[in-house]
Amino acid sequence: MIDAKKAITKFLAAAALALLTGFAGPALAASEVKAVVNGTAITSGDVAKRQAFLRLQRTKADAKTAEEQLVDEALKRQEVARVRMSVSQQDVDASFARFSSGNKLSPEQMSQILDRAGVGVDHFKGFIAVQMSWPRVVNARYGSTSRLSNYDLVSRMMQNNKQKPVTTEYMLQQIIFVIPQAKRGAITGKRKGEAEASRSKFPGCDQAKVFAATMRDVSVRDLGRLLAPEIPPDWKPLVEQAKGNTTGTRVTDKGVEYLAICSQRQVSDDQAAEMVFRQEDLDKSKAGKDASPENENSKKYLDELRKKAQIAYR
Repeated sequence: MIDAKKAITKFLAAAALALLTGFAGPALAASEVKAVVNGTAITSGDVAKRQAFLRLQRTKADAKTAEEQLVDEALKRQEVARVRMSVSQQDVDASFARFSSGNKLSPEQMSQILDRAGVGVDHFKGFIAVQMSWPRVVNARYGSTSRLSNYDLVSRMMQNNKQKPVTTEYMLQQIIFVIPQAKRGAITGKRKGEAEASRSKFPGCDQAKVFAATMRDVSVRDLGRLLAPEIPPDWKPLVEQAKGNTTGTRVTDKGVEYLAICSQRQVSDDQAAEMVFRQEDLDKSKAGKDASPENENSKKYLDELRKKAQIAYR
């Protein structure tokens, strides 16, 4: 699995240099199909764009490497779509804008870099979408299987002066101001305003469904008990910064959402201890201190998809 953060960081550094040096990618010839993955075609144009992307990362950029990356990416994208766990286009656009501003560039300037380098903004955003969505799928499948044993829990607590770590337990509801896909561009701003206005009037979780029924196309989903380490990264800052019984709003693929905090308390049971220790391990792996178990699960998952897939090379 490509390390998204490292790959994108390396890309941006090289891309900024490309803007200054006037680097341009090769002109693309007419495309021909190079591979078909479960009916999805990968063209020579796609391969050329991925080669340009790899060159900007200063990594091996031969056609075979690019083609295999695209096959893996196609399998991931298909699986993400199958389980309906894709990030929204708004999330991708926001990520692209952050990458641009982090390098003191506007999205338009970054798009120019991508075009001049032979990558193209659509190809790069497609890469971002997969890198953001795939970990969700892997975690959904393997998250509950990587449990710590009782021995591991006791050992970790011994290292912690025999104290179980404390974390916050939340009871949450998800409030969704639904936006039909066909109207997304036209009414997102209006729906966001409606969602924000409703937060100050929110009557509490017991009356949430009655409250939602007074508004148009608003749904309520009970999320139940979640420990702080289990909260998805997209929502965690909003939950931690919440004032009152609702979080701030987010635009998602469903519409405009916020979370209602029904209750919260400090807990230190075995499940809480496991969640805290697993989060510590994940933080260490992200800092490069250990091999990430998520990468191992990702490889296992991808290997399974490859074995079941119909892949034809031309």
